[in-house]
Amino acid sequence: MKLTKANSKAIKYACKNFHYSQSVPTVQYAYNVYNDKDEWCGVILFGGGANNNLAKSFNLRNGEVLELERVALNGKQEQTSKAVSIALRLLHKENPIVKVVVSYADHRQRHLGIIYQATNWIYLGMSKTSDFQYYYNGKWTHERTINSKKNKEELKQKLEKRQNSNKFKYIYCFDKNLKQKYEKIKKEYPKQDDITE
Repeated sequence: MKLTKANSKAIKYACKNFHYSQSVPTVQYAYNVYNDKDEWCGVILFGGGANNNLAKSFNLRNGEVLELERVALNGKQEQTSKAVSIALRLLHKENPIVKVVVSYADHRQRHLGIIYQATNWIYLGMSKTSDFQYYYNGKWTHERTINSKKNKEELKQKLEKRQNSNKFKYIYCFDKNLKQKYEKIKKEYPKQDDITE
């Protein structure tokens, strides 16, 4: 398995075709994943995430915390957890000021975060959200996407909406002191029984 830097074309294709959200986030670091047969399997993406206060929640500065935004793979990779581990190593090498990487598993998609559990991330419990999703163009779409439209107010009036779901929150610490701190307050990994509709 090998990873290389991904361009915008690869990012867009993988997000649209291999990820359940079919949306392309704002990306800072992007890696192609190739299996042992040298077949392209998709991308792993890191960025600032949807929450502008992500770093503040860890008492860190912007740039010291990133979100693992997408693991958009086609299933031809040998091990997803190995691909994520390599991506984390490459990220840390490329940007050593990053101290924490955050990721979320969406229980509405029946995701537990098995990849994060397999690669020893720290589980912090359920994230809290007050955001909404709107049913737009045949799928549930984050409020940010609707807010980017010129006719956003009109859309919000006519589209069906629902509360954005809380998600399982995981962190990966590069900083040893932070790792020790969060190890002390980590929670047990969620199991299948913890998934609610």
